[in-house]
Amino acid sequence: MQELISALEQYGIEPNHTTSLIVIFGIIFLTALVVHFILHGIVLRAFEKRAKSSSSLSLQIITQNKLFQRLAFLLQGIIVNVQAVLWLQKGSDAAVILTTCAQLWVMLYALMSFFSLLDVIFGLSGRFSFASQLPLKGIFQGVKLLAAIVVGIMMVSLLIGKSPAILISGLGAMAAVLMLVFKDPILGLVAGIQLSANSMLKMGDWLEMPKYGADGAVIDIGLTTVKVRNWDNTITTIPTYALVSDAFKNWSGMSASGGRRIKRSVNIDTTSIRFLSQDEQEKLFKAKLLQPYMAERGKEISEYNQQNADDSVLNQRRMTNVGTFRAYLNEYLRNHPRIRKDMTLMVRQLAPESEGLPVEIYAFTNTVVWAEYESIQADIFDHIFAVVDEFGLRIHQTPTGNDMRAIAGAFER
Repeated sequence: MQELISALEQYGIEPNHTTSLIVIFGIIFLTALVVHFILHGIVLRAFEKRAKSSSSLSLQIITQNKLFQRLAFLLQGIIVNVQAVLWLQKGSDAAVILTTCAQLWVMLYALMSFFSLLDVIFGLSGRFSFASQLPLKGIFQGVKLLAAIVVGIMMVSLLIGKSPAILISGLGAMAAVLMLVFKDPILGLVAGIQLSANSMLKMGDWLEMPKYGADGAVIDIGLTTVKVRNWDNTITTIPTYALVSDAFKNWSGMSASGGRRIKRSVNIDTTSIRFLSQDEQEKLFKAKLLQPYMAERGKEISEYNQQNADDSVLNQRRMTNVGTFRAYLNEYLRNHPRIRKDMTLMVRQLAPESEGLPVEIYAFTNTVVWAEYESIQADIFDHIFAVVDEFGLRIHQTPTGNDMRAIAGAFER
């Protein structure tokens, strides 16, 4: 300040307090403009041009998240604060106002620069496979929230001229209120850590949670919410903590195995189940898939009947059409090119019901792609419905309105 007064006196300018302040603020303002022009007009513009022309992912991510722009604003604030300390009289109103504004500016852009740094780290983490196993977005959001609270306390303490420790100690009395206000972020952060530690969920997993109407791929794991893109392209938002407190189904194990399960049954009309006649056995023996079964089973039954010769049908063993049908389906699946042979494969009978006898297909396709899986399953059951008549069996079907009209018409005649 004294140096500036002496310089003004040399140029014949009668200095006073107001004139000195105007000159000082003018110098600070011009310096800020020059620094801003150099940083934003030259340095950052050259960096952005290079980033756009470069194929480097790191440069592009840094540019998109404005890390260097915010650091430049931070540097400008520091320069203004240093100038205020050097040029203005310590303890004066002008010095207090300018340094306070500069320090608030520095704190704000320091926080924003920290946010940008976290965003850059998150963007670069996508290049590493282990990052997909961690809920990094939720963790970074939690860190941002904590940093914002700390910087907010520091800014308030600067404005009121009190130590941050006093404000922090006063927050103890508001702990209950803070827990209520930040309940979702706290629960979400803890849930995210649990999801990661127990390998329960990651980006891209197929999640099914009927309670929330979610059935699709996980596209975002945030601090408070998890977003699921359903197969109809709608977006379902689920609270992160709900994935820990409630049950959900993760289909990633199925996707990783390379096989998707077929578990569907056809209902056989029980009145069509009977023993096979000799002519029917000879006809079915011509089927290549059934020849090994028919030969082995026929030999076994023939030997038993010879050893236990009896005229009663109840004391003899014979092939049934439903048992032969089940054996045929088992061989058909084992020879199907799109069915996994190294996973569980069986055709079984379930308990009879009012709708007939369920014969269930239990097998795994060699693909997990939904469209291909549905096509394979449909082809298998198309074949089943087409060949069931060859075994003298009928598919159970509840009478339709047309059936009732046909019965009524028969009575009228």
